[in-house]
Amino acid sequence: MAITFLFCLFLARFFYIQVIWRNELSVRALDQWTREIPVHAGRGNIYDNSGELLAGNEPRYAVYARANAVEDAAREAEILSSCLQRPYEEIFGKLSDRSRSEIVLLRQAEKSVASRIEGEDLAGIYYARDDLRVYPRGSLACQTIGFTAYDSSGTTGLERYYDKFLAGQDGEILFETDLVGVDLKGSAASYVPAENGLDLHLTLDHRIQTIAEEAMARVLSSSQAKAARAVVLDPSDGSVLAMVDLPSYDLNDIPREDLSKLNSLSRSRVVSDVYEPGSTFKIITAAANIEENLHGNKRALPLNYVFSSSRTRSVDGTTIRCWSDHKNGKHVNQTLKEALNNSCNPCFVDIALSLGKETFYEYLEAFRFGRTTGIDFPGESIGMLLPEGTVRDCDLARIGFGQTIAVTPLQLACAAASAVNGGNYFAPRLVKEISSRDGAVKEKIGPQLVGRTVSEEASRILSEMLEGVVRDGSGKKAYIEGFRVAGKTGTAQKYENGHIAQGKYVSSFVGFFPANSPRYLALVIVDEPQGSYYGSAIAAPCAAEIFQGIINVMNLQPSEG
Repeated sequence: MAITFLFCLFLARFFYIQVIWRNELSVRALDQWTREIPVHAGRGNIYDNSGELLAGNEPRYAVYARANAVEDAAREAEILSSCLQRPYEEIFGKLSDRSRSEIVLLRQAEKSVASRIEGEDLAGIYYARDDLRVYPRGSLACQTIGFTAYDSSGTTGLERYYDKFLAGQDGEILFETDLVGVDLKGSAASYVPAENGLDLHLTLDHRIQTIAEEAMARVLSSSQAKAARAVVLDPSDGSVLAMVDLPSYDLNDIPREDLSKLNSLSRSRVVSDVYEPGSTFKIITAAANIEENLHGNKRALPLNYVFSSSRTRSVDGTTIRCWSDHKNGKHVNQTLKEALNNSCNPCFVDIALSLGKETFYEYLEAFRFGRTTGIDFPGESIGMLLPEGTVRDCDLARIGFGQTIAVTPLQLACAAASAVNGGNYFAPRLVKEISSRDGAVKEKIGPQLVGRTVSEEASRILSEMLEGVVRDGSGKKAYIEGFRVAGKTGTAQKYENGHIAQGKYVSSFVGFFPANSPRYLALVIVDEPQGSYYGSAIAAPCAAEIFQGIINVMNLQPSEG
């Protein structure tokens, strides 16, 4: 019995080694008897929607030494010191260090350097592809495109989000060696080719991105603001045409030595940071009220309802005031259309309270506040939305005009786009296609309809009202002769440590055109402008400048807008 047991034990061990452990042992053996030099894959390019190169590569080479294969360290160090422009002592020390299999002598060397080394026929010295990532347009869309680390892996932005497509698959050169790493006489190197990464084709348009960046740079300078941001969408399908975060930096001169500065400049605040939107949020409140009217909800205020002329509302013991008197120093009676024109807070307090918490929160959910938009980009914030169960009437009242809620610029832009495009909420997208170097399409990323927010009729009514805001109301400085521009201004106070920060405001404007069939929507945000701070005076003219630039580069005619 004991002999039988031992026989079975040995048989099981033999089976384990020969069958189950076979692959691992083969790898270990190969690793013992070979040495590898990496062959880096070419990283995929990034193009805008017209084929303009935004991120590419310049040929460079990494120079390696395999110390155990070096035959004359002193002579080779002298030659390499001249070729690589590095101190002799440094090179000699690396060539003499036989404790490591492979040593990197220089990264991203120019082709001329590699050619000189090749001509010297040095034993144990090799070079392999190690391209330099370059960005032909410097700072353009820098936070969106992102950058790579020293090892060419994606670190931020689209470079990070789509790294698995861009990176490709590295290859290697294998050398047969003895156990201490010395090349075996007569052995030949084997080559495993690298597979280049795939290319990204974005929805971004470099012309619109440039127009938006230049407009925001001018207002940043003229208003001495802390920051300026903008996002331009195609409301018909969620394509992101431009994303602007200023201040910015040059992707070809990344401040890697100052991590605090780099983290601040490389952060896409359009996607990751939140703010109280103020009066631009009234678009959502108005959309909800219009839709509930169409559904026959008796709690919704009729579209011809005349709001009280009082410029204050008292809710839960707190007083909410209108930002100004509207006419000759007198706060006048007004309808919803006029309330949008005048950006009157008390009117939107009335709407939110009339609709009630349950109904209003259904719309906040439909417009995807409190959750991500689904953009193909890292680090998206969900914003800040009070849980429905904790909301008091005073909270609901303030949410109605854009306080006590925090959103990302992208969230608000997507919600506004849905409210005016017929009620379709599209997930925003930055990449429309992924292809190989030979142009073969590997993946198409089409529009993604997430859900419905309001009906086409409610959207049409709202768009007409918002066109009136630009034609007759607070958005007049966004007006463009011959084009049907619509939109809404916003001016929000900032909070610090739970209290209003005196003299600090966020000025904004969300606009779109043509009003009857939107093709371009822009949200403009100016953070802490000095002097004049109203969205009507600061942000609306920026949107007009962006829209006028789009009209010019796209050669749009008045009949098209």
